[in-house]
Order: sequence, then structure tokens, then C-alpha cells
Amino acid sequence: VNGIYVDATFGRGGHSRALLAALGDNAHLLAFDKDPEAISAGEKLMAEDSRFTIIHASFADLAHVLTARDLVGKIDGIMAALGVSSPHVEDASRGFSFMNDGPLDMRMNPSQGVSAADWLVTVSEEDLANVLFQYGEEKFSRRIARAIKKEVEIAPITSTKRLSDIVAEAHPSWERHKNPATRSFQAIRIAVNQELDDIKSFLPQALTALKADGKLA
Repeated sequence: VNGIYVDATFGRGGHSRALLAALGDNAHLLAFDKDPEAISAGEKLMAEDSRFTIIHASFADLAHVLTARDLVGKIDGIMAALGVSSPHVEDASRGFSFMNDGPLDMRMNPSQGVSAADWLVTVSEEDLANVLFQYGEEKFSRRIARAIKKEVEIAPITSTKRLSDIVAEAHPSWERHKNPATRSFQAIRIAVNQELDDIKSFLPQALTALKADGKLA
């Protein structure tokens, strides 16, 4: 199979490698990622396979990148694996995990935007409660938001364990075998990275980028 394809969420390259294994010698795969560590992994793959190009950008920049390469309307297939990737959670220093203590960051691209710690300082209690409810489906969102903002007034929350402990203390009950901070961490991560805004931007761009019979997964 030849043609031009896009992996919108490179991560550490699992999907890209699988795509390249199925593609022909004259195919090309463009991959996007915001994470500098993902870009390092992508550059190694690019050195191994001339059919592959890694681009340090959000998939929300798809149209801009493809326009510059005269590829709008010429893409045969696009895939995106949405959400956080396992390396983010496994590396405590990135601040995504409530299981291992680390700095409260949560940014997929640490060089852009504000960290979760800084975001919790500036967000209002009402907006925080709404984020927890809408993005985490957390039914105790108001109680948790109140507890977080009360702590932030004393001192910024700079570690993942501290935030996890605050949420657990404020949470009256939680699902068995599930950490009480699970939903709150998911919600704050989505807000810090503006994930849903990026997806809303990406989807119409993806449809425009594809050929008439192109596939989006």
C-alpha cells in the first residue's frame, strides 16, 4: 500500500511503526506530537526510515503543516490515539500520576502553557468545580474544588502526592479498587492541555486534509 498517511499522536511510535510495516516503499508517513521526548523518539525512527517524518506540533496544527507542504486534500489516511500516553504516567517527573510523587506539571509540552500547579492557583473555585464535573465526571466536584482552593490559599500545591491526598481527604466515597484522585487528575490534565479544544480544532481539519476516499481513525 502506498500513499501519504498521518499519525497525529506519535507518542513513542508504536502505531507509526505498525503503519510503516504495512506501507509500501513509495508511501510516506507524517507524525505529530507536542511532547519533546516523543520528538526525540521520532527523530530516531526518521533516521531509520526515509518514509517517515516527525513534526513537533499539536495535531491541532494539522492544516497549517499540510498547507505548507501542499498536502491538503491529498492524505490517504489519518489516525489519532487521543488522551494521555503510558510514558507520561510512568514518568513521575512529568506530573501526570497520582501513583508516584512528582512535580505537579501535567503539560504534554513542558515548554508551553502553564503547569497544573500554576493553573490551580489562578483558576476560580467555580471553574475548577466545573472542570472536575465536565472533564472528570466527578460527582463530588464542588467539595473537591473547595478543598483544593482552600489549600492553595495557604500555599501552592506543587506535588502530585499532595494533590492526590487533598482529593482523597475531600472525597466522601469512591469506587472500589480505584484511586479517589483518578477523575480529578484526568479532568485537570484535560484542562491544562486544552485537549478537547485541540480535538474540536483537529477534526474538521482532518476531514479537509483527506482525499475523497481517505480514512480517519
